Amino acid sequence: MISSNDCFICSKHKGQLKVNGGCIYEDEFVYVGHIGSNEPLIYLGYLIVDLKRHAAGYGDMNDDEARAIGFILNKLGGVLKNSESAEHIYSFVQGDAFPHFHIHLIPRYPGTPKEFWHPTNIRNYKEVHGTVNQVEEICSRLRSVFQREIE
Repeated sequence: MISSNDCFICSKHKGQLKVNGGCIYEDEFVYVGHIGSNEPLIYLGYLIVDLKRHAAGYGDMNDDEARAIGFILNKLGGVLKNSESAEHIYSFVQGDAFPHFHIHLIPRYPGTPKEFWHPTNIRNYKEVHGTVNQVEEICSRLRSVFQREIE
């Protein structure tokens, strides 16, 4: 396993990397931000929920971290549905590229053709890709709505 000094996700948490849209939510256990991209357009609302502590995956979290992840995922799902009109939320853990626990949370929007109804296909639906400025706007909305949800 790579060390936390060499970990892309740990660097993000330390503020050493720019995150499009900035941090949406952070506490002692989790960090939530929008996915980045090397492409000019990014799937809007595609969030990444990271465990703050450098741990590889399921079975490596303590109970408080696991509870925090579950709580945040549930709240974010509701926020994506209420704020962004998502009709379904996909989530998955891959962890092959970066052995630091993180969950992909991807909204499916109304009108998405059925051939994209799958967590690995949805990212190919280009109709809901947007610019970095649109990512900034959606993250600002999500931050505001999410903050109200957890208060």
